[in-house]
Amino acid sequence: MATILRRFFTIRSVSAYSLTPFTRTQPSLPLTRPLLLHARPSSSSTSPSRTPSEKQFETWVQALKPGFTPSDVAQALQAQSDPDLALDIFRWTAQQRNYKHTHHTYLIVIKHLIAGRRYHHAETLIEEVIAGAIDDASIPLYNSIIRFCCGRKFLFNRAFDVYKKMLNSNDCKPNLETYSLLFNSLLRRFNKLNVCYVYLHAVRSLTKQMKASGVIPDTFVVNMIIKAYAKCLEVDEAIRVFREMGLYGCEPNAYSFGYIAKGLCEKGRVDQGLGFYREMREKGFVPSTSTFVIIVCSLAMERRLEDAIELLFDMLGQSRSPDHLTYKTVLEGLCREGRVDEAFELLDECKKRDVSMGEKTYKSLLNDLYVICRE
Repeated sequence: MATILRRFFTIRSVSAYSLTPFTRTQPSLPLTRPLLLHARPSSSSTSPSRTPSEKQFETWVQALKPGFTPSDVAQALQAQSDPDLALDIFRWTAQQRNYKHTHHTYLIVIKHLIAGRRYHHAETLIEEVIAGAIDDASIPLYNSIIRFCCGRKFLFNRAFDVYKKMLNSNDCKPNLETYSLLFNSLLRRFNKLNVCYVYLHAVRSLTKQMKASGVIPDTFVVNMIIKAYAKCLEVDEAIRVFREMGLYGCEPNAYSFGYIAKGLCEKGRVDQGLGFYREMREKGFVPSTSTFVIIVCSLAMERRLEDAIELLFDMLGQSRSPDHLTYKTVLEGLCREGRVDEAFELLDECKKRDVSMGEKTYKSLLNDLYVICRE
């Protein structure tokens, strides 16, 4: 019985202690400043000193007086050389009451982030813009976003999302810069013939939309359209666009002629390609090395060796150096025609005129000639 009573009182005393209320409360810490997004940790966790970035942040925040405007924020952002600090100021101001960023502040901080290679943060802000974070977007902002997206492999489609957003807007319709960026991005993907046809449809659609919107292309944009058709060997379309250049008030240049001449030769229409070359030279334009190479090789394979040699000398006269294959194609053509001595003489003459032809290339071509002669 004594044992039972002793257990009973022990349980009561423990229960009473466990039910005693905890009356002390921990005081809340006052928030003296916002948390920096990119503050660098100090060397000691117990040190009260502030990092340089924190000091700069607080200095700029204190300079923004109550009731600051987007113009004030834009000035503060433009003054920054540190993209991380610019982003901290941008985020802090966005959290303040009765304030909202504009297209101008977004444009400034996005440019800072791109220049500072803070691509992930730039993409985050771009997604905010596309989602409608601001009410007053601008053409410069949209074009800057398109330029950034076109330069990033995995954001190619996002550039066209922004373009569609511009098409549907009332005040931010695409301009010549917009189309120039998009055409240039598309052309960079024309690296293989089978891939060209995939993107050619996009080039056609973009061209129609540009015309429908009243945007007049310049020579640079028209040349990209010509290049797209020529690379897909749709040379008649390329020539049609070439002939329309006068309607847009722009003049063809060496690239305009060169793209068509190369396309015609690759299509097998060598005589027409040579015609565009001659017209180009009459206007004083100098073809690129790749244009020279394709026309010379096409003429040689068509057994038009006199024309091929003429262009070869013109090429050397313009300080353009043929590659090994170009020389070999012309020299082999002469040998196949039984003009072996002329082939050796041509090689020696080219060695004199081509300052970039090294001894190794010369000996290799000489060896090629001996091999061909023995066949």
